[in-house]
Amino acid sequence: MRALRIWLVILIVLAGLFVAADRVAVNLAEDEVAKKLKTELEVPASGDASVSIDGFPFLTQIASKELDEVNAELTGITAKAGGRQVRLSTIDLSARDVQLKDNFSSAVAADATGTVHISYDDLSKAADDGVRIGWGGKTKSGQGQVKVTAGVVLPLLNRTIERSVYSTVSITGGDTVRLHADEVPGSKIPGLEDAIRKKIDFARQIDKLPSGLKLEKVEATKSGVDLSMSGTDVRLAG
Repeated sequence: MRALRIWLVILIVLAGLFVAADRVAVNLAEDEVAKKLKTELEVPASGDASVSIDGFPFLTQIASKELDEVNAELTGITAKAGGRQVRLSTIDLSARDVQLKDNFSSAVAADATGTVHISYDDLSKAADDGVRIGWGGKTKSGQGQVKVTAGVVLPLLNRTIERSVYSTVSITGGDTVRLHADEVPGSKIPGLEDAIRKKIDFARQIDKLPSGLKLEKVEATKSGVDLSMSGTDVRLAG
């Protein structure tokens, strides 16, 4: 019995050491993945990247070169949108069944989902000059909408007219955010509606999305717009 207790103690100690080693290894891996993401996505010094790798044990996942799930959060990334710079406040990404290839230099997820948040201030900067975008409340059906304000010069009247409209935000082509005003106040003034729409109706294609991910839907909230994305065979690195 005494010998059995000794072996049990030894097994418990070894199991504890294995768990500790496993956790140290996963923490180091998470830090390395975060650094790689910051480099590849050009995260600025003001931004950050954090990564968590789920599943236990981690060491056997590394041995098989397949991770159960990888979750990442990135902040402060600047993307190009329609020739302009747009800051993506946060990107949250969850990838599953991640295959590690080419001596761990590349990673491809069987499927992934995520969200991108863009503030109204940053969305305004991606619009045309002089256009301001903000929260427009909800429609009668409960759908969020944005308020777009712009001023245009009408040569015929020799004056600048500013109008605020409520616009619907949508996704087209899997990578483009589109704003479209349902109605332009004062549209009976000759040339006003066309001039206003040229400023406020616009589409912005967003880069920096990992290959295989596509934007699916967008929701306007009080703090900005949330873009939902998903995809299969998503290339996370390499």
